[in-house]
Amino acid sequence: MNTSQQWHAKAAKLSIETRVFIDGKYVDAASGETFACVNPASGEIIAQVASCGQADVDKAVNIARECFESGVWSHKSPVARKQVLIRFAELILQNSEELALLETLDMGKPIGESLAVDVAGAARCINWCGEVVDKIYDEVAPTSRDTIGLITREAIGVVAAIVPWNFPLLMASWKLGPALATGNSIILKPSEKSPLSAIRLAAIALEAGIPAGVFQVLPGFGPEVGTPLALHMDIDCIAFTGSTGVGKKLLEYSGQSNMKRVFAECGGKSPNIVFADCPDMDTAAKAAAGAIFYNQGEVCTAGSRLLVEASIKDEFVEKVIAASKFMQPADPLDPDSFMGAIVDEGQMDRVLGFIDDGKCNAKLIHGGNRVRQESGGYYIEPTIFDEVDEECRIFHEEIFGPVLSVITFETMEEAIRLANNSEYGLAAAVWTRDISKAHKTAKALRSGSVWINTWDGGDMTMPFGGFKQSGNGRDKSIHALEKYTELKSTWIVL
Repeated sequence: MNTSQQWHAKAAKLSIETRVFIDGKYVDAASGETFACVNPASGEIIAQVASCGQADVDKAVNIARECFESGVWSHKSPVARKQVLIRFAELILQNSEELALLETLDMGKPIGESLAVDVAGAARCINWCGEVVDKIYDEVAPTSRDTIGLITREAIGVVAAIVPWNFPLLMASWKLGPALATGNSIILKPSEKSPLSAIRLAAIALEAGIPAGVFQVLPGFGPEVGTPLALHMDIDCIAFTGSTGVGKKLLEYSGQSNMKRVFAECGGKSPNIVFADCPDMDTAAKAAAGAIFYNQGEVCTAGSRLLVEASIKDEFVEKVIAASKFMQPADPLDPDSFMGAIVDEGQMDRVLGFIDDGKCNAKLIHGGNRVRQESGGYYIEPTIFDEVDEECRIFHEEIFGPVLSVITFETMEEAIRLANNSEYGLAAAVWTRDISKAHKTAKALRSGSVWINTWDGGDMTMPFGGFKQSGNGRDKSIHALEKYTELKSTWIVL
């Protein structure tokens, strides 16, 4: 790993591509408009990025459709697509330092995480999807001897992927991997808060052998790019990760247009349940702190609600506070930093607003302040509230920042009720030595992922997604490939 000084030197020499990627080429937006890309660690503008609009959307969609219908990618055999995707993953790793720097400068996360989690995870996802696609078989229905029933899956067509700013490269790969593996054309709309790694990724994909026009990138704002994509009559599927509010709008747009498939991974307010018989209180406390303070709390699965059994609550919370003292925000280009900067000033102000509200309705026991103001960047220290009841905003609303709410319970039934008292159902964790209690609680929790005696477990073999207003569909695993295909029944009379 480079030192902080070396990372800063590399950042100073970095050449940043900021244009639109359409039909295998970087071009300016049709309007010529740009928007400022700001480094959240310093508040300084680092680039002016092309800002797309309706004309760019129409052009990209037309090219994507032509590519799909031509079969230049969609008609390739699964093994041929596999070879290209494996090469794509290899090139991501070969360009890992550049991609990690773009991620950190753009979004504010620590460089060590950008390198080890975001870039490595993106490469692993692309590679896994490539490896699996030629190992999935279609079906033959159990019919009479004079008929044959074939059940096959075909690529859905043109996919628009709208991804968030908190894990720009990784969330993009969760859409790109299965969509490309199954033969689709894809248009990626990165968040205007963090578009740089997506723009660079497009050229890497072309170098790997993905044909021009099959993968295109349109930076810009939601109303100018996201909405036209969602309303476009020639987009077959929207794959989205972001807020529940935007996810609902995309579902509306589907109905207003061509009933395109909409798969949305949305918000979360994930409960982390710690019973008095948890296997190791120190381990659980460190995990509880990491569950909310990792990535500055800007994680859809953040363990933002800590439910602790009353008999151990005070002792356990003290251990969480102690663990959080080693998770303070620092220079994102320092490889030893655990937390970096909040993505932009608007998000920082939003988090601070929730903290102010929490001070009026709960008990602030740790943190609660903006820090490192001398840097010009957007930093908030780890913040913990106790005595949070079910009427508090910080109990129910997704903050997307380093703010933890502590809730006390007496029984397993009360813990389950409190955990499920949410419009969200993305993730949850249970800490207990009792295998029966663990299974009973896990079965009762309305969450897409439940982790036992850990937080954020799983790998590419496990599906990821939520219940309730946390969305629909699944990323990762073989189940993700289903989102990007249509099921066809062919009935043959002999």
